[in-house]
Amino acid sequence: MENKIRLYGFNNLTKVLSFNIYDICYAKTAREQKDYVAYIDEQYNSERLTNILVNLTDMIGAKILNIAKQDYEPQGASVTILISEESKLPSGEIQLAHLDKSHVTVHTYPEYHPESCLATFRVDIEVGTCGEITPLSTLNYLIQSFDSDIITMDYRIRGFTRDVDGKKLFMDHKIASIQEYIMPEILRRYDAIDINVYEANLFHTKMMVKELDLQDYLFKTDVYELPPTKRLEIINSLRREMIEIFSGRNIF
Repeated sequence: MENKIRLYGFNNLTKVLSFNIYDICYAKTAREQKDYVAYIDEQYNSERLTNILVNLTDMIGAKILNIAKQDYEPQGASVTILISEESKLPSGEIQLAHLDKSHVTVHTYPEYHPESCLATFRVDIEVGTCGEITPLSTLNYLIQSFDSDIITMDYRIRGFTRDVDGKKLFMDHKIASIQEYIMPEILRRYDAIDINVYEANLFHTKMMVKELDLQDYLFKTDVYELPPTKRLEIINSLRREMIEIFSGRNIF
């Protein structure tokens, strides 16, 4: 951080980034929908998710204390990593540790619509830190680690710390929007809106991909196998699904 604030003691500000992505696919039969879910479930199993979170942990300069991971039946996976700035070792029968960083978690939710040809893969990631490091520095890495049609992000700063004169500080860095931390080349691919509550140090951004390349959304189907009218029908169906997820309500 430039021009660091002089603090009295430890920086007690807690910063939490919640990152939620949706990847949508068209699978023309119920069998293909189930195959897509199985494919996604294997591609993003707990082992791969762990590797992503370990890399993320290195990016924010944290040390891993513990990793818990689990693959679920019939689908889905979870990983939780407890992190700290320094490794803590047990001492005697009692162990006390002050975590100056917190946790990283990820959960996946592959699913498909029972009456349409659409399947959705949702990933929830939460990065919590304590101190001067902001988890927003990991955003570009997270976006590029997944195929993201819709992205919703929440960033919240809680608590306070004190400067050397005892004045309470409820924010230790400038931010007007989460978008400030996203690379321009990524932002150009999405429509994005903000809903921010500055008085509460609460920032929300959601993004929806602008352009659809139909082939990227077809599972086990070549776009040239489809007549033009069917292509248009599928694109409209994909876009309707994205708009509802982006809006957070049933529209169509």
